[in-house]
Amino acid sequence: MNIAQDLLYAVNFAADKHRDQRRKGVELSPYINHPIQVAELITRVGGVDDLTVLIAAILHDTIEDTETNFDEIENVFGSEVRDLVAEVTDDKSLPKAERKKRQVEHTARISDRAKLIKIADKTCNVRDIAHSPPEDWNMRRRIGYLKWAGQVVDGCRGTNQRLERYFDETLASV
Repeated sequence: MNIAQDLLYAVNFAADKHRDQRRKGVELSPYINHPIQVAELITRVGGVDDLTVLIAAILHDTIEDTETNFDEIENVFGSEVRDLVAEVTDDKSLPKAERKKRQVEHTARISDRAKLIKIADKTCNVRDIAHSPPEDWNMRRRIGYLKWAGQVVDGCRGTNQRLERYFDETLASV
């Protein structure tokens, strides 16, 4: 396969896995839009063309939000992609508050490649909170999410100045 085929295969895989899901925002956009936006941001803003990072960005929510498991990711995409997806995957068996706390602590210790995905993911989420928040999120909850996202991205600082600056600009525009 070539780069385009590999990337499109990952998009197709993720689209199939997320096929019945919608984002929580009032627009209820198809879930697959989110991982595509994350990968697109990494390459357009961050200037990153690392295929493994882009594929992992496309797949970054499949473990948390679908029936996909790490063995399947490894069998289809290899151990390098699997390991990168694992770095950005939360343990859904933990309570939400604990997952958020651990994400802040854990992010500072993940690889630079995983940090690229984290920054782009949080940037896209901040943009969504600003423009299409979940209907049941009051202002206090939105502000709490924005503050927490900033803490997560702070653990990624020094990885990619363009992505970091774009996150800061996105957060400031909210």
